[in-house]
Amino acid sequence: MRAYRLLTENDTSAFCHKVTEALSKGWELYGSPAYAYDESTGQMRCAQAITKETEGEYSPDVKLGQL
Repeated sequence: MRAYRLLTENDTSAFCHKVTEALSKGWELYGSPAYAYDESTGQMRCAQAITKETEGEYSPDVKLGQL
């Protein structure tokens, strides 16, 4: 199974740490990062898609953050 996640966070070092942690656990970057202004909070937001090849079959019960 190939798992997919979209990591999002405000534009702070927390976003970089979130992506770095996922990479250290075997996730791979998928595409380019995105950057947008969130009018509701007045902050810039970042997003990065990541994927990971894993054993087993997909189920909605899979905890993607624990892969």
